Amino acid sequence: PAPVAPNFLLESIHHPQKNSTTMKSAIFAAAIASAAAFAPAPVAKTTSSLNAFESELGAQPPLGFYDPFGLLDDADQDRFDRLRYVEIKHGRICQLAFLGQVVTRGGLHLPGDIDYSGDSFDSFPNGVAALFGPDSIPTAGLVQIVAFIGWLECAFMRDVEGTGNEHVGDFRNGYIDFGWDDFDEEEKLSKRAIELNNGRAAMMGILGLMVHEEIVPLGYDADLPIIGHLV
Repeated sequence: PAPVAPNFLLESIHHPQKNSTTMKSAIFAAAIASAAAFAPAPVAKTTSSLNAFESELGAQPPLGFYDPFGLLDDADQDRFDRLRYVEIKHGRICQLAFLGQVVTRGGLHLPGDIDYSGDSFDSFPNGVAALFGPDSIPTAGLVQIVAFIGWLECAFMRDVEGTGNEHVGDFRNGYIDFGWDDFDEEEKLSKRAIELNNGRAAMMGILGLMVHEEIVPLGYDADLPIIGHLV
C-alpha cells in the first residue's frame, strides 16, 4: 500500500475532479476500517455458560449476554453471583462519585471548615485534584475518609444472611425498605435493571471524567455535558 499513495496523490493534484469520487470512496473505506478496529473481537463461549446466564438480569438488548473476557466460561451460579455482587457495588460507588462531581462542580459544598486550621470545604479543588496534587486534602483527612468507608463496608454495606434479602446486592438486612415489598415481581425486576444500567453508565462516566481531568494539562479542556469545563 505504501508505494501507491504518492501516485494517487499526484494524480489527484493534476485531476481533482476526476478523482473526487475515488477519494471519497477511499475515505469512506478508511472510516469503515477504523470503526472495525474498535469492534469487539468475537470470543468463543461455552454452551454451558450461554445457556446458564443468557437469561440473567442485565443480559439485554442490544448486546444481550456479553462476556468479552470469558469470565463466565464454565462458571457456576456462585461465581456469577460474586461477579454480579461486585458489579452492583462498583456501580453504586460510581453513581455517588459522578453525582459528587456534578454537585461540587456546580458550586455546592459542605459548609464550614474541613480542619481546625480554618480550611473550608470549598477551598479544595474538585475531582482527582482533591485527592492528589499540591492542593489536595491533607493525609489525615484522607485517612478519615477511608476509615469511614471501611466502617460502612463492614457494618452496613453487606448482605446479612437470614434477614430476608431477596437477591444479590440486597442490603436491606431487615431494617430498610422504602416500599420495596409493595412492588410486584415485574416492577422489582425493572427497578433492579435500572440500577444495574445506571451503575454501568456511571462507571464509564466517572472514568471518562478522570481521564479528561488528567489530560487538561496537555492543552485539551473539553466543555463536557452537565459538567462543563474541568478547570
